[in-house]
Amino acid sequence: MFTIDVMSRVPVYEQLIKQVEDQVLKGIMKEGDKMPSVRSLSMELSTNPNTIQKAYMELDRRGILVSVPGKGSFISAEALKIVGNQSKEKLSDLKEIVRKLAYAGVSKSEITDMIEEVYKKI
Repeated sequence: MFTIDVMSRVPVYEQLIKQVEDQVLKGIMKEGDKMPSVRSLSMELSTNPNTIQKAYMELDRRGILVSVPGKGSFISAEALKIVGNQSKEKLSDLKEIVRKLAYAGVSKSEITDMIEEVYKKI
């Protein structure tokens, strides 16, 4: 379900947060899905439980997870909307990237072909 790249410079808790967000966006994880317990996930990933707890706390703070005392953590009803809005905020970054590509001589058709290719794989 989750994998950690120990050679990455990205902290483990951030890798976990990104994977949860990606799985929500892709529809792999849906509203009400139960997250693995901190202890079981820390054993599965050979990671300190405090690191997993830190990721869960951040996901809870962002509204992607909901913690139910004695039951565990679950994907919230608003998770897809929240993660989708975060992704839409990156459109300004895309605009800047396209601008730089255009200045570098990449044609509009090359950029749109690439975008079409991405959408075909979804």
